[in-house]
Amino acid sequence: MEQYALITGASKGIGKSMAIELARSGYQLLLIARSETELRMLSKLLKEQFQVKVSYLATDLSLTDSTQLVAAWCAQQTDRLSILINNAGFGLWGDFGNLELHEQMAMLKLNIDAVISLTYHLLPVLKQQQQSYILNISSTAAYQAVPTLALYAASKSFVLSYSRALRYELKKTTVSVSCLCPGPTDTGFANRAGLDVLADLAEKFNMQPAVVAKAGLKGMFNKKAEIIPGFLNKLSAYGAQYLPKALIERITAGLYKR
Repeated sequence: MEQYALITGASKGIGKSMAIELARSGYQLLLIARSETELRMLSKLLKEQFQVKVSYLATDLSLTDSTQLVAAWCAQQTDRLSILINNAGFGLWGDFGNLELHEQMAMLKLNIDAVISLTYHLLPVLKQQQQSYILNISSTAAYQAVPTLALYAASKSFVLSYSRALRYELKKTTVSVSCLCPGPTDTGFANRAGLDVLADLAEKFNMQPAVVAKAGLKGMFNKKAEIIPGFLNKLSAYGAQYLPKALIERITAGLYKR
């Protein structure tokens, strides 16, 4: 029986790598991103290379009612959705008071509201499957406050906390919930966030999207609650839980200062 996976933010980075891995495993794909051109190219590649069905919808999930549109579109494609990957998101770098409020609110709508709303609308169909999975993409930034990335880190803390709570609520159902918390990854995040100050550092420590994607999918299928790929990322996440918060904030503020 055909199984379908829906991936948001699927046109590049981790989302694109997950689409490739799932297509390789025989999943039919529903892909969401803003760029129709990139989605069309990826769809063509996956169909030709893996002979799977691929449908895509170009939309901005930070816009009002976009998740309802996606859910309705998904229902038209299949009633056998067994994987939901909430990957769409972005960050903004700078002091809270110096960044445009409308840009910060758009970030929160995508990083938080879209995850909540899309999960809510698709949960009924996921519950109907013999086994299904939700994978929410957070960040190692979720484990501490990060000055100059204040709202981004807070939004990722929300995603992690929400994922764990939802996982508990659904533990007696067929739906398994996992949260992937990658560290620096070569996805263009730094450029989108305006983090040029970390360009040289990123070249040394960035993980490749394909590596992060494989770790995330493996953890998801193994029904892990939290997935942190990379030894240094695990170390920083665990360290943030035990070191004094004020010390962690001074360290992160130093890393991300202009």
